[in-house]
Order: sequence, then structure tokens, then C-alpha cells
Amino acid sequence: MWLRNIYLKSLRDYRIGILGWGIGMGLVVMSPMASVASLVSTPQARAELVGLAQQFAWNAAAIAVDTIGGYAMFKIGVFVFLIAVWPLLAAGRALRGEEERGSMDVLLSAPRSRARVAIEKIAAIWTALFAMGLLIGLLTYAGGQAFQGEFGLGDALLYGLDIALVCAVFAGITLVLSQFMIEGAAGWGGGLLVIFIVLDMVHRVFPDAENISRLSPIYYFNLSKPLVPSYGTNVGALLVLFVLAAGLCAWSVWLFARRDIGATAQLPRVLRLPSRAAGRGDALPVGDWSLRSVYLRAIANLVTPTLWWSLLVAGLAAWLVVTVQQIGKQLEELIAQSPVMVQFLQTVGGTGASMNATFLSAMFQTLPILLMAFVVTQVNGWAADEENGRLDMILASPQSRRAVVLGRFAALSTAAIFIGLAALGATVLASRVTGVALDDANVAAASLGAIPLGLLIGAVGYLGAGWLRSAADTGLLSFLLLAWFFITFFGRDLGWPDSALRLSAFYYYGNPLLKGLETANVVGLLAVAAVALTVGVLRFTRKDIAV
Repeated sequence: MWLRNIYLKSLRDYRIGILGWGIGMGLVVMSPMASVASLVSTPQARAELVGLAQQFAWNAAAIAVDTIGGYAMFKIGVFVFLIAVWPLLAAGRALRGEEERGSMDVLLSAPRSRARVAIEKIAAIWTALFAMGLLIGLLTYAGGQAFQGEFGLGDALLYGLDIALVCAVFAGITLVLSQFMIEGAAGWGGGLLVIFIVLDMVHRVFPDAENISRLSPIYYFNLSKPLVPSYGTNVGALLVLFVLAAGLCAWSVWLFARRDIGATAQLPRVLRLPSRAAGRGDALPVGDWSLRSVYLRAIANLVTPTLWWSLLVAGLAAWLVVTVQQIGKQLEELIAQSPVMVQFLQTVGGTGASMNATFLSAMFQTLPILLMAFVVTQVNGWAADEENGRLDMILASPQSRRAVVLGRFAALSTAAIFIGLAALGATVLASRVTGVALDDANVAAASLGAIPLGLLIGAVGYLGAGWLRSAADTGLLSFLLLAWFFITFFGRDLGWPDSALRLSAFYYYGNPLLKGLETANVVGLLAVAAVALTVGVLRFTRKDIAV
């Protein structure tokens, strides 16, 4: 049955993503509900929780945080958009990925129009997203029933619908981008996701700048709080997300139906770069610096995505420092009056002599996640190159397979280090400009300490590429990232023992902005990465290509 048409075949391919992301994110939403009762056990504790939540407005609006549903939505905050990784990757592969593999030629040789092929593939993505939303809604409702939440089944399903619609918007963005570029659409979509997250934060830190936040689709996602019955769902905001997602997907179908397969659509006239006459070196780039080794060629291909991700990560780091400067004094006054708030801060970021570092440490947990997300997108490229036959010519040249895989991984490592250095520079510069006092050594530890995590997820991805196709390998990495996030950020809320928390790579990142890096943890992460990479290299040197 699943092979009767393109829609069903595509939906069949998404079955693991539906279950993994739907159930995984549903459990993420459920987990904070378990700790609400202890946080509001007395009127004083309830008041302190509400007061502290106001200082974390950068993460999410503090709406009814003393209720089951309100606290769950607040605690998850921007981290709910981890689920957007799936539609970014799926949309990047849906049309452009088929073209790169050459399978689109086979599909279009059948008696089906281009528009129909694109519509069926996009319909499968939408169906998968709504199925994930349904699973999230059902698990959220189960959590509400278990912990005496105030919301009902309809409210929980509306929350799942809200998540599905905002994910559909980012799928639409990536589909449109894939019409204008041969590769990298998922990475650009991820960059726009980060930009939109920051734009949505603006009006919560600077209340007079709400018009800026309205440029972000995430703003309309946050207008609905279905798990808070007193706040409810904004139907207009849901319609905005639906229209935006549908419009972007329709535009991508229109572009796909009118361009050559394997080529890109023409940019609007105002965005086109001036044309230049082709030179002799354009046809055969003999002697180009990037052709001297696999490492240099990989660096050349990584320059653009690395620069953009560096700007995004560095910009986010600087923005977090500005946020601390805006609300740090109010937070310090509240903490001085409330020892309960100190205990609460320990669960999200730790404590220390500097309240700036205490508050910023909670925010800096996002940086390793972003760096790891960048690495996942690039590992997907390595697996896809083998799957699509782009390694055949390289391996036909007089160089070993070991040199090829290590050269590619070395280039990825260089890109990760560059992004970490960009985050470090932006944080230090922003702290100097705003006057936020920070320990430079700990800032360096927090910025550069994310690099071993990126190398670990990259090594695991190269290991998986020896047995899995690109979609399955990327899905495995995304699920692993989500599992680590769940264990670290919600394991303590669920009362898990320290032995369970150690299963997450984020555990070994610790709180470097407050305590510096622990050498043993860094060495351990690098050792595991080295083992995974070694096994991955051995597998690649002995296997048949694309098998």
C-alpha cells in the first residue's frame, strides 16, 4: 500500500521521524509538569516563582507560570523549536535532495506532472508534522491528567497544532530556499530560525519594539497559550501561520514546476548580482588553492555556511549579554530577598559570585545546541555525497580513503572551532560595551567548551554514515540530540539519579561560565569522539561505496 503513490511512499519514509520527534517532544512537554507542585507548595514560593519567571522573559512570556500548563510552556520556552530540525532537513531533501540523487528524473519520467510530484511530497511533510502534533498533544494531555493540570484534551491538541503549523512555516521556508540553491537550504533555514527566535525575544526585553517581533513567525506561535485556559488560543495567529506556511509551499511548487531539474530558479531582478564575462579559469579551475587537498576543498565548501552560522551564534551570544544588562539589576534585587529563588536558579544555571554570570549561564546552554545543530547539517552533507555518487571521482584519484574521510572531518572541526571563537569574541566585546562584568577565562571556557560537543556529534555522524543512508543518519543524530537535551534539562525535574544524567553529553559541558571547564570531562568527550571517528574511518575504508 505504501508504494502506490509518491505521497504514501514519502509518508512511509517519515514514519521514524513521526514517532521519534512526536513522542520525544511530547515527553519533553510532560516532564516539567512533575515539579510544579513542589515549586508552588506555599504562597511565598508561588510568589517567588512568578517573580523570578518575569526575569526570564527572553526565554518565554511568563503567563500563569504557577499552573501546570503555564509552567510547562514557560520552562520549555525556545527549546521547543528543536523540533524544527526535522522539517528543515525533510524539506531540504524533499525536492532538491531527489534531484541530487538523480531519482527525480525517474519520478518525472512517469505520467505525473511536476506540480503533482511536488504537492504529494509537501503533503507528506504536512501530514507528518500534524501527526507529530497529534502525538505531542496526546502526551501533553496525559501529563496534565497525571499532574492535575487545568487544561483539557482540546487545549492539548491545539498546542500540538500550534507546533505543527510553525514547523510547517520553516518547512516552507526551506522548500523555497532549495529552489534558489543547489545545497545548503536546510542550513540557511536553520539560520533564519535562529534570527526569528531572536526577533521574537526583542519585544519581551524591549517592550516598545513589538513591531520588530511581528516580523517573526515565532511571535504568532507564542500568541497562543492553549495550556493556559485563562489565556487561550489566538485563532488569528494560527491562521497567520497556516497562510504563511501554505503560501511558502505554494511558491516552492510554482518555482519547481518552472525551472530546469538540477538548476536553480532565477532570483528577483533586484537581488541578482551583476553578471561578468566568463574567464578562462572559470571553465577549468586548475591550480585553485582549494583543489590542493580534500581538506582545503572541504574548507572552501564550508566557508559560506560557517560564516553565516558564526554571525548567528555570535549575534545570539551578544544579544544574551545585552539581555543580562537590561534585567540583571532587577534579578539581583529579587535574589537578595529570596533564598528560594537561588535554589531555583541552581536547576537552570547554577550560582556564583557574579549574578551576571549566574543568569547568563542559563542562557549559554543554547550555544552548544546551536553548534551541534550546525554539525548535524554538515554531517548530512557527507553522507549525502557518498549516497549521491559525489565521492566516486575523489576516490578514483591517487589518495587513500582514510585521507578523504579525515580531511572532511578536519574541515568540519575547523569550522566548529571558528564558530566557537566567534561566540567568544562577540561575548567579550558585548560585555565591554554594555558594562556587564564577566570573568574572561570563564567566558572562553563556555564558548570554546561547546566545541568538544560538536566534535562528538560529528564523529557519531561519520560513524553512522558507514551503515546508514543520509536521511537515517541525520535522523539518528537529531534524535540523539533531542534525547541528550531531555536528559539534561528535565532529568533533574523527574528526580533521575546522577548515573542517568551522565548519559547525556550536555552533562559534561557543565556550567563553565561559573566554574570553568573540567579537564576530565573535556578529555572524556574527545576520547569518545576519537573512538567513534576511528571506527567510522575503519568502516569507510573497508565498505563498498554507497552500500
